[in-house]
Amino acid sequence: MITTQKINNYIDKIPPAPLALKKTIFLLNKGELIQAAKAAQSDLALKAYLKNLVNKAVYGFKNEVSDISQIFGILGVSGSQQAVYNYMISLLSPSKWQLFKLNASSFENLQANLSKKWQMILAHLEIKDKDIESAITLLPASIIVSEALFCEKIEDVNILRTAKALDYNTILQRLCNKDLFDICEQISIKWEMPSKIAQIVQASSGVKPSENEEIDKLGKWMHLLLFYELSQAQNIEAGLNDFIDFQVEYIGDIYEAFSTLMDIA
Repeated sequence: MITTQKINNYIDKIPPAPLALKKTIFLLNKGELIQAAKAAQSDLALKAYLKNLVNKAVYGFKNEVSDISQIFGILGVSGSQQAVYNYMISLLSPSKWQLFKLNASSFENLQANLSKKWQMILAHLEIKDKDIESAITLLPASIIVSEALFCEKIEDVNILRTAKALDYNTILQRLCNKDLFDICEQISIKWEMPSKIAQIVQASSGVKPSENEEIDKLGKWMHLLLFYELSQAQNIEAGLNDFIDFQVEYIGDIYEAFSTLMDIA
């Protein structure tokens, strides 16, 4: 059994934040976009990450965008906060993935695709909330934590996968008594996110519906998005499609709307 303390110890490493990064997040939380861009400018690694992120194909810009003020202006407060959270996660990403067939580039693509499509969903639902927009960053974060935890018990993981054909989320629960979404909640607490964010992520498991109608609706959309993205060819090859069990009954009432929206993407 992997203890809760071991999970907490690993999560405590998120993020190893330098002063410029802390200042950037603080200013974004206050909605001060121009000052946040100035703070981010002094962190060369953050600057390089944001430039690489916003110039990915999913954002659809024909000309390269390199100026931080311009990047933050394009993304807005919510998108910039989400991008910085994604950067914080990338700092924890392993130099070499062992269980999942990922690398720095493919992991960043996963982050970017989840982020951009979550923004589309929130725009479709007419929800403008920077904390809810940033909630999607927790899912890639928990994949990194899971990779680290699984690698400590790699033989047990492989046995369970081979003998019982269990999804990774169930294996995680057996090894840690916590699943992917519990880890997301721990990270949200670490980042001092509002409690509604943990509730949305827990609802997105598909097996922990919320009694709050609005939170449950967001949980359904997030569950579908996660399954949709992890079912893409590159993520199937990486082994991520076996992470969660798709709860088709949970999302039945929004499936058609989701499919239509993804066809537009």
